[in-house]
Amino acid sequence: MLGFFSFTEVTQPSAHRPYNEWHRLDHMPEQFSLDGVLFGQRWVCTPDCREARVAVSPLLEPCHYMTLYLMRDAGVLPSFFDLAERLRQADRFFADRRAHLSGPFEVRDCWVSPRVKVSAAAVPHRPTRGIYVVVGPPVDGAAMVAHQGVAGAWSFANTATADTATGPSLDRHITVAFIDGDLATTASQLGQWCLQHAGHGGTMEWAGPLDLLDRVNPVDTDSYDWFDRLTPQ
Repeated sequence: MLGFFSFTEVTQPSAHRPYNEWHRLDHMPEQFSLDGVLFGQRWVCTPDCREARVAVSPLLEPCHYMTLYLMRDAGVLPSFFDLAERLRQADRFFADRRAHLSGPFEVRDCWVSPRVKVSAAAVPHRPTRGIYVVVGPPVDGAAMVAHQGVAGAWSFANTATADTATGPSLDRHITVAFIDGDLATTASQLGQWCLQHAGHGGTMEWAGPLDLLDRVNPVDTDSYDWFDRLTPQ
């Protein structure tokens, strides 16, 4: 199984609402028409989440959103990229965005908290309050799910086709912890744990929470207002 990640910056401060409308109502639904796309979700690094990060690299610092698609295997990628090209040709891509880290990562392991009834494989499909993401060195997911607010965690390692502004990095890992407790409280605990334990295997490129987009009505673009207070009037 693969996870296809995109860490994305919206390059115009006033473009968050149209970007979210495009992604949620046009772009992401099309991905589920592809055989082998098993899951898709996108989260937002709100100003509060940005302040809660304990590590970020220059590459990922500008990113506002993270998207994750789960795919059956690498055989899905040709149709995935073909769909992207067809949408571009149809003028159905969003211009004011930049993906700073994008590409397929192999699923390496998954864990579930003992208090959660579903299997580790089912955790991404379970309702959550957000996620905590660590990019860079491998992370002990078993230790992450020991925290009270963590339902489960999945780890990924990038393939040779992962794309970044600096080229592929063969030792980059991404660990996603699915949070069903209070996001701010759990993120604070995980941040302290990361500072103590997660950086020993290499430099952390990102360690911090991402919030749900589903807190708003999925068709109510007036609610995409996380960054409005940062936009010059």
